[in-house]
Amino acid sequence: MNNHQPLSLPKMGCGTWAWGNRLLWGYDPSMDAQLQQVFNRCVSQGVTLFDTGDSYGTGKLNGRSESLLGQFSQQYQGINQDQICIATKLAPYPWRLTRKSMINACENSAKRLGKNVDLVQMHWSTANYAPWQEWNLLEGLGDLYEQGLVKGVGLSNYGPKRLKKVYQKLADRGIPISTLQVQYSLLSTYPVTELGLKQVCDELGIQLIAYSPLGLGLLTGKFSENTPLPKGIRGGLFKKLLPGIQPILGCLKEIAEFRSKTLTQVALNWCICKGTIPIPGAKNLEQAQDNLGALGWYLDSGEVAGLDNAVMRSNQQMVQNIFQTS
Repeated sequence: MNNHQPLSLPKMGCGTWAWGNRLLWGYDPSMDAQLQQVFNRCVSQGVTLFDTGDSYGTGKLNGRSESLLGQFSQQYQGINQDQICIATKLAPYPWRLTRKSMINACENSAKRLGKNVDLVQMHWSTANYAPWQEWNLLEGLGDLYEQGLVKGVGLSNYGPKRLKKVYQKLADRGIPISTLQVQYSLLSTYPVTELGLKQVCDELGIQLIAYSPLGLGLLTGKFSENTPLPKGIRGGLFKKLLPGIQPILGCLKEIAEFRSKTLTQVALNWCICKGTIPIPGAKNLEQAQDNLGALGWYLDSGEVAGLDNAVMRSNQQMVQNIFQTS
């Protein structure tokens, strides 16, 4: 049996969904030099967890996010180099049906990365539409762990009922689940408040990762009903959500001014205070620097309660991922 070292994860990570995504984020290969600067700055400041997926990258750019991370991590020389943790999510595509299909998928990710995947994650559960497909794929993730090809196994978009079943099934093989990531932010409290996921994760020793912790950019304070909104899908969504989330933006602003922080930093710090690891994205150095300012301090309990209260007073929440299970 292998002697796995437990994964040591930082207080905050970096999400790389935008690295290769033209459709939602307007990615272009001319951005690569900036993205490398983002990578280097994050690692040097202790943000060593990078979350990606084998489905990231639009069309011909499929797998682009992994390829870039591979390139950047190999070229990086400096502090925290040994701490870099690349977490990739493997998509349960309809044609992935066997244990071997997940092993192959992970090997392909490793080729793009130029090294083994550190944390392999199931991108979403098929429980809602093809429950029979899921077990083989999860067994494949277990095989990767047993063979020492990954340091840890994680899940994404799972609710407590499904999580407990999967946890038990892998535990029977002596395989721990290290992490679970869900959409969690001031605009998406559902996984914790309604589903009670944090409590379940704490009981099972699983670290909760918060993706979209800035609500696709809505919580940065850059957008209002009077400013130009992003093009495409995001713009349409923002238009719908902005009127209803004013209590949250107002409270963020108040705390940010009092603390001499930005709205981004307060929103991310709230996620950290809730015991999760937020993984905000960054497309340039300015955004990365802003995210990094969320570290090294904590909101006090009154400020956290004030934000929680603002969430209750808002009548809009972010649309939940369609694959999120109960």
